[in-house]
Amino acid sequence: MALTAANTDSSGPIQSPVRIHRAWIILSILAVVQIVGQAIGMSAGIMVTTLNDADGGFGWNMGVIGAAIAVYFLVGALVSPFAGMLGDRYGARPIMLACGVLYFVSMLLVGLVSELWHFFLFFGVLLSITQALAMVPLLASIGGWFRRRLGLATGILWASGGVGAAVLAPVVARLLEDVGWRDTFWSIGIVGGGLLLVLSLFFRSKPADSGLRPYGARQDDPPEIVRSREVDRLRLKVFSQHMRRTRAFWNLPTIHGLGCAGHGIILIYSIPLAYEQGISLTAASFILAFISIFSIIGRFIAPIMAERIGGKPIMMAALFIQGLTVLVLFWAQDAWIFYLFGVLFGLGFGGEMSAYLVVNRQYFGSGPLATFYGIEIMGAMMGHAVATVLGGLAIYVTGSFNPALALSMAFSLAGVLVIMNLESSAQVLIPDWEDSLPPEARVGPVATREAATRAALIEGVTGD
Repeated sequence: MALTAANTDSSGPIQSPVRIHRAWIILSILAVVQIVGQAIGMSAGIMVTTLNDADGGFGWNMGVIGAAIAVYFLVGALVSPFAGMLGDRYGARPIMLACGVLYFVSMLLVGLVSELWHFFLFFGVLLSITQALAMVPLLASIGGWFRRRLGLATGILWASGGVGAAVLAPVVARLLEDVGWRDTFWSIGIVGGGLLLVLSLFFRSKPADSGLRPYGARQDDPPEIVRSREVDRLRLKVFSQHMRRTRAFWNLPTIHGLGCAGHGIILIYSIPLAYEQGISLTAASFILAFISIFSIIGRFIAPIMAERIGGKPIMMAALFIQGLTVLVLFWAQDAWIFYLFGVLFGLGFGGEMSAYLVVNRQYFGSGPLATFYGIEIMGAMMGHAVATVLGGLAIYVTGSFNPALALSMAFSLAGVLVIMNLESSAQVLIPDWEDSLPPEARVGPVATREAATRAALIEGVTGD
């Protein structure tokens, strides 16, 4: 079980006043990945309208479209824990290479959809696997690059996804109207897949792979270690055993699932609702644009605030705002009311989804967290799947969007109740988990690890 210490020279890049630490380059790469990846997930509502249009090439009913999109989320839920495990075992870089190829192939095949089963297979299964691989290990890897400023880095990362969705949702709508289904998704696949492949050449999974320490590492922090896969598997097993003894391990995926169920209904069905009110597809797409634009505020601020005052109140506030603002849609008829809703809802939606990487560190320290983040994403995707099915069925059976809107509110407010049952995030729940490891598999002495953990919890407060 070979262990190799990375370069810990205090004169290295992390101490230089003029050089940019590679962590910020990695963050920039992952921001582009977010822009590319979230464009399709956030555009699902636009696809629903196109697929449901009786005058178009599909004419499928709302129930079967909702079922197909639910398959997308269900497959993502099943794949996400395995994606996180692959990230913990093999690193994020090889997965990013695979994502570039899969994204290109998935989009080309989605562009060829002509039958319902095509959509189930190419969008619901293949693209979902691609998205899970791109989402879980890549996002989780950012925690290893930032000892301090993780809240800021996470905020930038999630905000970039909001920027991508805000810009690309109207673009996707216009392309669907101007050039058609096939050319829209072929264009997205060529550009997006090409970007992922090129950027993977410059990406590194963790600082030790480049002989660096994380951004903001202190002299008394344990050195970064390049470990054998055998050691990494042992550490992951022991870490997971300790996590499962906490309420947070079970509650956080549940909260993420309820939150995603709440906003998933809105992201999928708000555009069809506006379209039913006589608003054009292109004009309705700006609902998602407003949601995305104002989610940037929540995406950016929530991780930073969670780092400073704790994750519980931030997640609770975000879910409450997300649930309460849905009331606007019960009376929405004009485009400006839908846009107003997008502004208000976006603030809560952005905050709900972006703080988990910071919250995970607050609860569990600096252990191998990609697998657990995959479990959280599994909860999120399950929430999306359940909500999409129930929302679509409610609309199909009743002929009204109101029951689906009521479900959205109920899911979000239920998440608030579960948050109340979380432990305090003021201290790490399992600070001594490495004591269960053999000495050669530990990062360092207990005292050193505890000091590093305390430093991680206050990283956003002390400044550079």
